[in-house]
Amino acid sequence: MLDLVRLRVLDSVARLGSVTAAARELHYSQPSVSHHLSRLEAETGAQLLQRVGRGVRLTEAGRLLADRAAEIVGRVDSAAAELSAHVGLNAGRVRLAGFASAMSSLVPQAAAALASRHPGLTLSLTDTHPPEALQMLRAGHVDVALIFRYDDTAPEDPDIRLVHLLDDPVHLLTPSSRALGKPSLAMSDRSLGKPSLAKADRSPGEPSVLAPTLAELRDEPWIAGCDRCRAHLLEMCAAEGFTPRIASSSDDMVVIQALVAAGMGVATIPGLALRSVRLGGITDVVLPGSFRHIFAATYGEPPDPPATAALLTALRGVA
Repeated sequence: MLDLVRLRVLDSVARLGSVTAAARELHYSQPSVSHHLSRLEAETGAQLLQRVGRGVRLTEAGRLLADRAAEIVGRVDSAAAELSAHVGLNAGRVRLAGFASAMSSLVPQAAAALASRHPGLTLSLTDTHPPEALQMLRAGHVDVALIFRYDDTAPEDPDIRLVHLLDDPVHLLTPSSRALGKPSLAMSDRSLGKPSLAKADRSPGEPSVLAPTLAELRDEPWIAGCDRCRAHLLEMCAAEGFTPRIASSSDDMVVIQALVAAGMGVATIPGLALRSVRLGGITDVVLPGSFRHIFAATYGEPPDPPATAALLTALRGVA
């Protein structure tokens, strides 16, 4: 195998035309340069140099190898420069896949922070559901996956590491028009318990309404979200002693709000979804003790590559 140091010596001699000049450029002694050239001739089995008076000139074999040496040394130097830029976050790319409500709320702010700190770093994004994001992470198609869970169980894959970003509160949505059949929706008084105030789409100066509880909506039609959100809704309702009658379902949080505003049912929705887009005609209240846990997932043993670590820092900063 050809030695890179000796190829660099040959390239320098070919460009500068003398052993002395090459030694000066490479910060070697003249005997060291001559030694490397002799070893290179021994490795290749070819005469690479001819003595001409007090100098040297390349043979045909020497010129052929010197041309290739220049290409090899140039590529190695370019690779070293690119890697140095990547490690220093002056260049390179980091890839993220995440779910819609995080992509429209957390990620734009994190992207702006990342661009401010590392303007040479390129961020590429994919909008997808958590299972697909994790699959992309395992396959090496992305560096970070934004996912959510309604419990705090460990990831199924031991090679996946989770960085907790925030606990996203779950909101109960009802139509502010009180278009549903139960007078308990957005009630102004209640005989049992102390109700909590709801945030409604109302005119300035209009008095606040009081929010219904989950159990008080047991007979209403429900609008369910994705599979994970639907499972969480069923768990919450089971804890209140009833099974919700799911009349509609949608993965789109804006569609869910529109259906509630139209009086087609009630729903639960994560806070990030309301932060991204909040339609009129709905009343929302936070369900106490109900959260969606948001994580940034990475793959493999720590430490994370510099670009991945920089993205995680930006996400934690905005979360």
